[in-house]
Amino acid sequence: MTWTAPELSRTKPPLVADERTMLQSWLDLHRRTLQWKCAGLAAEQLKRRCVAPSTLSLLGLVRHLTECERGWFRIAARGASLDYLYCSADNPNGDFDDIADADAAADLTALRAEIELADAAVADLALDHVFSYRATEYSLRWVYVHMIEEYARHNGHADFLRERIDGATGD
Repeated sequence: MTWTAPELSRTKPPLVADERTMLQSWLDLHRRTLQWKCAGLAAEQLKRRCVAPSTLSLLGLVRHLTECERGWFRIAARGASLDYLYCSADNPNGDFDDIADADAAADLTALRAEIELADAAVADLALDHVFSYRATEYSLRWVYVHMIEEYARHNGHADFLRERIDGATGD
């Protein structure tokens, strides 16, 4: 039996909530939207590139956003000393470029794990928490807004990629 990305549901954010709940809810929606766009596809479909010369693929997006979760929440905001999973100074685009031999199931599992670790890393930090990363100061609030934007932009890419793979479209 061929592995396929698991199905999952999404929950709409509340219309009225405090700021942290609102930001977390919108981020969670976009996190799950990316995984939802991958649902039901086999590994080779997730690796399919859009149009040459682009290296964009659904699996590349999964790997890229795993790096973003790890980088912004755990490394930058929390100050954890961690390496990236797919990228390095010598291979800054490994998340998108190195998918030929990638394990799609493991990469989706890594995204889900990194999301849990990211949430746990900042759970006790205020939105006003300020940290320095690469000689620039940021607030945790900025990270939430940036990550919502990052996922939203890439979910637009995921829409086109999914439609090209099997014609599926959706909200």
